[in-house]
Amino acid sequence: MRWTMIRSGKVLRGLVSLRCRAPVRHSASGQAWVTPRGFDTGIKTFNSLSKEKEALILAREGTATWYSCGPTVYDHAHLGHACSYVRFDILQRILTRVFGITVIHAMVITDIDDKIIQRSWEENVSPAAVARLYEEEFKRDMLSLKVVPPAVYLRVTENVHHIVAFIEGIIRNGHAYATKEGDVYFDVASIGERYGKFVGAVGSHGEPGSSNKRDSRDFALWKRSKPQEPHWESPWGRGRPGWHIECSTVASHMFGSQLDIHSGGIDLAFPHHENEIAQSEAFHQCGQWANYFLHSGHLHLKGSAEKMSKSLKNYITIKDFLQSYSAEEFRMFCLSIKYRSAVDYSDSSMLEARTSLETICTFLSAAQAYMRGQFHCPPVQEALLWQSLAEAKSNVRTALADDFDTPRAVGALMNLVYDGNRQLQPVSTREVSGALPSSERRSPTSGMSWTCSGSTRCTVRRPRRWQAVETCRPWWSSWHISEAKSGHLPSRVRTTNPACTQTESLCSKPATPSGRTWSP
Repeated sequence: MRWTMIRSGKVLRGLVSLRCRAPVRHSASGQAWVTPRGFDTGIKTFNSLSKEKEALILAREGTATWYSCGPTVYDHAHLGHACSYVRFDILQRILTRVFGITVIHAMVITDIDDKIIQRSWEENVSPAAVARLYEEEFKRDMLSLKVVPPAVYLRVTENVHHIVAFIEGIIRNGHAYATKEGDVYFDVASIGERYGKFVGAVGSHGEPGSSNKRDSRDFALWKRSKPQEPHWESPWGRGRPGWHIECSTVASHMFGSQLDIHSGGIDLAFPHHENEIAQSEAFHQCGQWANYFLHSGHLHLKGSAEKMSKSLKNYITIKDFLQSYSAEEFRMFCLSIKYRSAVDYSDSSMLEARTSLETICTFLSAAQAYMRGQFHCPPVQEALLWQSLAEAKSNVRTALADDFDTPRAVGALMNLVYDGNRQLQPVSTREVSGALPSSERRSPTSGMSWTCSGSTRCTVRRPRRWQAVETCRPWWSSWHISEAKSGHLPSRVRTTNPACTQTESLCSKPATPSGRTWSP
């Protein structure tokens, strides 16, 4: 694993340029922001640095460098984490699949931290054991949510030597100092008014630390060793890295002095991202390290003003959530709200997402059946459908180019589904049944057919195109199919297998061989 990370990092560094940048202007907030030189993607995105929508301009044509803050692995990941990671996964997929941009994404895994150490004491295991356990669980959760993994994960503990060198560079440039106790702090006053790019930075309380800090806003780059804590050697004595320095170091190690996009939850804007910027620009001695900061809104339990978090004990783990809903349904839930907006989570909002997804799924099944000649309906006005398709494609692209406006894009897609459903009106069941042998029936919307013998058993033949992950086992367990013999196949059925406890959508079941026997 470590060799894979190192090798991937070398490849990434070979793909990115290290140039620093271009003309300066001032945003509405008064903070200087530099308009990058490079490739204009045609996308406008809200930039937290300027507090405005800006043209998304990349340093290299067709390639976006992207860094995101990964998890601190001391506990289970929850739905608040999932919301942020899925939303940014959606944005990266839009860049790649709609606009043809290759995203080079790096993420740090914080595997040494006060919380990890505390958890290790509670469980009487090493901090490394705690970190590895929850790191692997996090990765499994992301795969379950169908989040595309970053090009490279980087652990803090495997990059301490780079962190030490980075701190030395900041000291050398006159922006950090060591205390007699062996701590190292960033000197906020040394960068003047350039500190405070994000709302809430100016006048905010500083981090606790040594009484020898020069300014209450100064924050730790290196923490001296304490008894029974992991430590590494450094020019300032034994210790371990501060929180903020790890991201600056790892991102700079991968992408150099210029980064296109940095993402994270809005709660990370200050102090974490503020301090990242200060450290990175002090080290590289450049006016702008990251061109765009994208922040996702909090996820709240409906009726609560507080965000979902471990510290508040008001969270739902990803594993528990996936017992009730699918990854696709959660993705539809995320698509229905702008990525920057706060979102209220509830069962009713998830059921709305499920309904929307099923509407699209049913339409796709009908359209595929029509193209195979298996859908019995009046003549379709194909010219109107082609026109609706062209309008939908244009509207979706326009919406996504406007700060990744997924709700508007989904609305355009649902309009297309509505127009399609008006055309794909199935003929009556009596007419469909008359076109088939008396013992055989076919669903006019799904393409599924079944043959019944006697009054108790039907053999179902399902289109091979249906594919997804099977959640109930075995595949050949009995299912109730109501009204099968009358020519109607419901969109949802309930299993009689005790291992399955929830209703599953037929369009999300995996492909199965023909000829399996089902109980009506």
